[in-house]
Amino acid sequence: MKIALMDDYLNVARGLVDWSPVERKASLDVVDRPFSDIETAAATLAEYDILCTLRERTPFPAELIRRLPKLRFLCVTGKRYDTVDLEAARAQGVIVSNTPVSGAGAGAVTELTWGLILSLARNIPFEDRHMRLGEWQHGVGTTLRHKRLGVVGLGGLGQDVARIGLAFGMDVVAWSPNLTDERAAQAGVRRLAKDELFSTSDIVSLHLALAPATQRVIDAQAISAMRPNAMLINTARAGLLDEEALIAALSERRIRGAALDVYGVEPLPPDHPLRFLDNVVLTPHLGYFTREMLTAYYEFAQENILAFLDGAPIRVVS
Repeated sequence: MKIALMDDYLNVARGLVDWSPVERKASLDVVDRPFSDIETAAATLAEYDILCTLRERTPFPAELIRRLPKLRFLCVTGKRYDTVDLEAARAQGVIVSNTPVSGAGAGAVTELTWGLILSLARNIPFEDRHMRLGEWQHGVGTTLRHKRLGVVGLGGLGQDVARIGLAFGMDVVAWSPNLTDERAAQAGVRRLAKDELFSTSDIVSLHLALAPATQRVIDAQAISAMRPNAMLINTARAGLLDEEALIAALSERRIRGAALDVYGVEPLPPDHPLRFLDNVVLTPHLGYFTREMLTAYYEFAQENILAFLDGAPIRVVS
């Protein structure tokens, strides 16, 4: 059998895990580039029986699955598998497994979120660029203490972000479609209505799961309600917000800035408007991308692949 470890842009997978137990049973290749379209993906992956993704970097819609006749097993790293058409996989006899959430890399997304908040609040990337040009001080930063942090989505990640906001001395409030006053109080924060959170928060940080009910839940109206000095942080999913409305607000200086780790198209195209705005901090989907988290993903993926090769698949979702 032939196996491909996909989406490993930096070629780190082989160095993080000993893949020799798998290679004693099958051949193993690394695919180190993104696919621009389904045609390219199908042509590259057609020869493989087993594919292992890296999170959601390559989606598997029905059209792609149908064009991979040899595919028998798809291992999705991470808990979520909403970019895979499970019905199409079942119809073609493809088994799909995921990997559990691991404590090994816990905190990675929370830490990046606060790195982005501080970078934006204190103009760190902007000042760094100008220091390298021989210049000195171009902007005035913002003190976080006593400012309002609006957390959108108060699950595990949202609660972690909220706790750090409280430690900074911030007034932390939260909203999500199903959040109750009781759950908010248990996290040490107050629940606000969506409109009030967006119109009164100095920093808004998104931590909702993407689902049909939350697609573009941060719409033009919500963005327009934000204060002129407000900042928006998204380390969750690009589909949560109206990207065009955000770009318009940033271009017109209707909000102070944004810090983004996720995008509607990834990798972000070189000519994307976000790349040309000076009031955004951009990172290339680094939220989960730490040595500890990737090692955990690949260790679980190896377990899944070996179990499939032994005829007893585990962690099967379809």
